[in-house]
Amino acid sequence: MIRIARTTVGVLAAVAGGAALAFAAAPAASAAPQVSICPGLPGQSASTDTCEVSSGPTGLTLAITIDGGVATVTGDNFSGPAAIALGDGAVVNMTGQNPGLSIGIAGPGAEVTVDGRSAPTCDNGAGFAGDFQTGKGCLNTGMMTIPLG
Repeated sequence: MIRIARTTVGVLAAVAGGAALAFAAAPAASAAPQVSICPGLPGQSASTDTCEVSSGPTGLTLAITIDGGVATVTGDNFSGPAAIALGDGAVVNMTGQNPGLSIGIAGPGAEVTVDGRSAPTCDNGAGFAGDFQTGKGCLNTGMMTIPLG
């Protein structure tokens, strides 16, 4: 019995020592990502500091922001726009005006815009937009923009 207790104490001490070394060797612990989610069922609106949605009687909207991104979404007339803004300076503006789904995703510093009437735009960094309202989209690799559709 004493042998088991000594072995258990030894193992616990080794694990605690290893954890202390790993913690001390880590350059800096990063904070958990700051996530905001704004859903909008038909006839609803929602907002936080970084996202805002508004759905008409026949719209369905969603905005998600992470670590400083900003997203604004409005939708009606059987549209379903969704926006995801990932990182500092990421901006996504979505408007659903015609029947169909659309999605916009922007990385840090990028701006993605879908207006539901003309081709989406993807500017200033990595981003993507796909719009079934217009049948068009765009992809920005961070170095160039590629129109889709």
